[in-house]
Amino acid sequence: MSSTIKQSSRLQKFVESKKFQHFLIFLILFNAFTLGLETSQFGKANADILQLIDTTILVMFSIELLLKLIVYRGDFFRSGWNWFDFIIVAISWAPTSGALSVLRAFRILRVLRLLSVVPQMRRVIGALGHSIPGMASVVGVLSIIFYVSAVLTTKIFGSHSDANMQEWFGTIGASAYTLFQVMTLESWSMGIVRPTMEFFPFSWVFFVPFIIITSFAVLNLFIGIIVDAMQVMHEEEGKPKQTIATKEDMLILEAKIDKLHQLLQHQHIDSKKQLR
Repeated sequence: MSSTIKQSSRLQKFVESKKFQHFLIFLILFNAFTLGLETSQFGKANADILQLIDTTILVMFSIELLLKLIVYRGDFFRSGWNWFDFIIVAISWAPTSGALSVLRAFRILRVLRLLSVVPQMRRVIGALGHSIPGMASVVGVLSIIFYVSAVLTTKIFGSHSDANMQEWFGTIGASAYTLFQVMTLESWSMGIVRPTMEFFPFSWVFFVPFIIITSFAVLNLFIGIIVDAMQVMHEEEGKPKQTIATKEDMLILEAKIDKLHQLLQHQHIDSKKQLR
């Protein structure tokens, strides 16, 4: 029993060691390089070698997940990052011949495993997830602004018979797409606003405040929410965490207590013999 616990503890230390994590990062980056190499003339000429390398790396990823399953057992699937790695590796094992040959392209998703292996990247993704509630509120505000603006521009600019006006503002959907282009500042002046001003000279009164509100105010709220979430996560990481004993820790503790109990019994027996 104690030997099994020691082996499990050693395996856990190996899986969580920095050397093992660095080896995984190397494998992911090397796999990304070989997958990109397949698209070149060299890759087409050496497809068999690259395929062998790709399969070998996939086997290594599978062994890594198997080791984690042995170490963490049921706790393995309590982590979202473990689910993320498991799904990516499972997709890579899907058959890539016949009608499913398009799945070969999804092998590049293995590069995304860097997000789960590198702690700094995990922190960024965690901050994005932590900021979703605040971002949802901003999206709600932005949606209201877009809907009101789309209805307004459709009624005002879409009423003109010009082909461009009909294409840009003929329907609410077309107006929303045009306003999205204006928000991104992609050809908003010469492409949209100035041609509109030829028919509606005072249309700038609408477009300028719309750009200020959406591009500079609302979008900067997204940045502020994400930065605030990253700061909160950084502060939480700095706080001392309460350690939760795992099943392996409890088994080790029980084994030590049993050993101490046996030792005390032997000493008690020896003391009785000496008294006699």
